[in-house]
Amino acid sequence: MKYKKINTKSDLGAEIHDFKIENHHSSKFIKEIKNLWLEHSVLIFKNLKLNHYQFERLSLLFGEFGDDPYIESLKSHPNIIEVRRDADEKAPPFGGSWHSDWSFQENPPSATLLHSKIIPPIGGETLFLNTHKAYEDLSIATKEKINNLKVIHSAAGPYADDGFYALEKNKDRSMKIKPSKKAKDIILHPLVRTHPETRRKSLFINPVYSIAIDGLSKDESKSLLNELFNHMENEKYIYRHSWEPNMLVMWDNRAVNHCAQGGYEGHERLLHRITLSGDRPFN
Repeated sequence: MKYKKINTKSDLGAEIHDFKIENHHSSKFIKEIKNLWLEHSVLIFKNLKLNHYQFERLSLLFGEFGDDPYIESLKSHPNIIEVRRDADEKAPPFGGSWHSDWSFQENPPSATLLHSKIIPPIGGETLFLNTHKAYEDLSIATKEKINNLKVIHSAAGPYADDGFYALEKNKDRSMKIKPSKKAKDIILHPLVRTHPETRRKSLFINPVYSIAIDGLSKDESKSLLNELFNHMENEKYIYRHSWEPNMLVMWDNRAVNHCAQGGYEGHERLLHRITLSGDRPFN
């Protein structure tokens, strides 16, 4: 299989050159792709036209469909979400802060697959952050300090009935958000998680869903989380991905955080998204 490593600095991203949708029946080929994904955390497939059924079948080769709460999916394809922003829309881009998809779930998604349909001529990049490398570069003292800590995750900030999307001033958002009181539920996950397949450790925190460190005071928790967030956002851990039409990107939520960029005002942008179910994070 031919591929190109995308970003040496962050160790993220591999672009597959010879993928054909008709090869999806080959178990050997799929195993090679999965191993490449586990190594580089972000896979890019260029010039790959997919209808809804092909997108679903391809996704299922890598796992089972995950649960996507708080966002309305396509009526005829309940596992596909439209990540949409209309040309005249004033609401800020969806997913514009660092996060790992649905980390507030008991079993957060292992993977997210995003397929581009309409891509603006400017802006709209997606940033990916290597949470493995961010952990590995910490001092021994810091690792000892955080290795056994638990973090409280919740979707309250963005998705509660009194959260960001429920109260945002610009009501022209084209994506159908479904705020709910249930978004205030909390779950405890380890601050440092071990990848269930590669066994590498990473920082399993993000500014959107990680609201506090269990057992620490409010000030201690805020200080430590901010210290770790600042460390994680160093440019050396980040890969900036530029989109093209008919491009599929598949990333590992157990190894990266991601963040959507704006900068395409006046242009329509449309991508389709599927998440795959994962395991309960462990140390």
